[in-house]
Amino acid sequence: MKPRTKFQHKVVEASKKLPNLTPAQIRWAFTHVVEPIGRRTSKGEITCLDCGEVFHNTTKHKQCVCPHCGTKLLIEDTRKLNFKQREYAAYITTSDGLQVIRIFMVDYYAKIGKTPRYYLNEVMQRWIAPNGKFCTMARLRAWGTRYCDSWIYSSDLELRNETWAYGQIYTYDVYPRINLIPELKQHGCRKVLHDINTTDYFVALLMDNRAETLMKIGQEELLRHYLKRSGWNFDRYWPSIRIVARNGYIVKDASLWCDYLDALWELGKDLHSPKYVCPENLREEHDRYVVKLNRHREERRKAEREALILECEEAYQQAKARFFGLSFHDEKICIHVLESVREFFAEGEAMHHCVYSNGYYRKDDSLILSATIDGKRIETVEVSLSKLTVVQSRGVCNQNTQYHAQIIDLVNRNMSLIQERIVA
Repeated sequence: MKPRTKFQHKVVEASKKLPNLTPAQIRWAFTHVVEPIGRRTSKGEITCLDCGEVFHNTTKHKQCVCPHCGTKLLIEDTRKLNFKQREYAAYITTSDGLQVIRIFMVDYYAKIGKTPRYYLNEVMQRWIAPNGKFCTMARLRAWGTRYCDSWIYSSDLELRNETWAYGQIYTYDVYPRINLIPELKQHGCRKVLHDINTTDYFVALLMDNRAETLMKIGQEELLRHYLKRSGWNFDRYWPSIRIVARNGYIVKDASLWCDYLDALWELGKDLHSPKYVCPENLREEHDRYVVKLNRHREERRKAEREALILECEEAYQQAKARFFGLSFHDEKICIHVLESVREFFAEGEAMHHCVYSNGYYRKDDSLILSATIDGKRIETVEVSLSKLTVVQSRGVCNQNTQYHAQIIDLVNRNMSLIQERIVA
C-alpha cells in the first residue's frame, strides 16, 4: 500500500538506505540458523551433507559432530536423498532514528553427493518509532497453500496492513550484535527476549510503564509473562511486584509465582507482606498453599451445598410429605421413598448419578425411591405420579443391575400404595 502518514513516508525513505548484510552476518545465518543434516542409514553410516564425507556412528543420538569437517549435524534416520529447511533470521538495527527489525528467510537445500545450497532473502521489516508507533514493510505471502511461510520473493518490499499474516512472525534466531535507538536504551533495553515477539517487546518498553519498570528492576521472567498475557490481570500482582522489587527478590518462574499469588489472594493472605510474596522456596510454598486452597474450596462447596439443601428442604417436605414412610419389599429387595434432600445427595454420591445434581427433588411429577438389598443401595427408581409408571431405574453410573427387572416389577405390583397416597 502507499504511504499516507509522515511516519510511513519516513519509513519508506529509510528502508532505501538500509545497507546490504555483511559477509559475517550472512555467514552467521548459514551456520547458526539452519542445522546441517547428517543422513544415517540402518547400518549406522552417516553422510555429512555439509562436506559429503561418510562416517560410522552406532549411537541413537539425534545430533553429532562430523569428524571430517567439525560441523554439528542434525541426524535424520531416513533413506531419502533430498533435504530442505526454512528458518527465519532477524537483524536488529537503526535507520534515521527509527528502530528496525529486518527479517530474512534462510532456505537450505541439500542432496546426497552434492554441495548444499543456501539462500537468504529479506521478507519483512518491522519499523518502530521512538513514540511506539510501528509499521511493516514486507513481500507478499502466498495463501491457499498449507505452508504458511511461502513468500513471493519476486514481489517488492512494500507497506503492508497489520494483519495476522505479517504481525505474527516469530524470530527466535537474532543476530547477536544489535543496534538500538537511544529511547529504547533509556527504557532499559539491552538485549532481546527469546520466545517473545520482538516488535511487541520493543513497543511495550516504549509505551508501557509497567513493562519498562519490570525490565529496569531485572524481572525478565515477569516481563516475559506480562507480555505473553498482554498485561491481563496484572493489576492484582502489581502491589506485590513493588514489594518484590523493594526486597531485591528475583522471580525465576513467573507463571508459578502468579499462580501462587492467586492462591494467596483467594485464601485472604496479605499480598503486601514479604513473608508471602518473597518465598525462599517458591515451588514448595506454591504446592503447600495449593493443598490449603483445595481444602478451602471443598469447605466452601460443602457450605454452599448445605445452604442449598436447607433452602430446598422445606419445599420438598411440603410437596412429598404424604409419601414419606412408604416402603415395600419382597424376599430380597426393599424399596423406600427418599424423605429429604439430604438423602438425595447421599443417593447421588453413592450411585454416581445425577439424582441430586439435576434436582429431581424439585420435580413435581416425580417420586424418587431407593432400592436396597441388606441396606446396600442397588438402583434408584423414578415414578411418574401423573401416569403411575416407572420412568427409569438406574444403578451405579446409570447402569442396570441384575435385579433391574425384579425392581421394576416390585414397584409396579405396589403402585396402588402410591396411588392411595395421592388420593389421600
